[in-house]
Amino acid sequence: MITEFIQNNPRLGIILLSFIVSLFITIVNYFMLDKEKMKEIKERQKSLRAEIKKNKDNPEKIMELNKRMMEDMPEQLKHSFKPMIVTLIPLLILLNYLRATFAETILSEKFLIFPTWIWYYLIASIVFSTILRKLFKLQ
Repeated sequence: MITEFIQNNPRLGIILLSFIVSLFITIVNYFMLDKEKMKEIKERQKSLRAEIKKNKDNPEKIMELNKRMMEDMPEQLKHSFKPMIVTLIPLLILLNYLRATFAETILSEKFLIFPTWIWYYLIASIVFSTILRKLFKLQ
């Protein structure tokens, strides 16, 4: 039933699957990320960037501030790596399914820039993930 719907309405099917995947990834991030720690790191990064702007003409100070910014990178990556591991396998399975289903399908003759399924999926997933991340307060 779902496969028939997707094959009969390829654009809508891809957009719907993109929404489902974006929702899945957002929910996993919502429950697995340490939001307080990530917020703290982002605030520290923001204040360091503001200091860098203030000290444009002092290269030594900028180097020191950049070094402090880089110290937060491993921790930030560690926190974002856990949800990525959980979402990677289902995402690869879905992309393989989409590729097999829509490999020969041209979705749009009008928009020659975006004629294939991957462009519809990418654009829809960017839009949906941005909206969902704001709704779940992950940004």
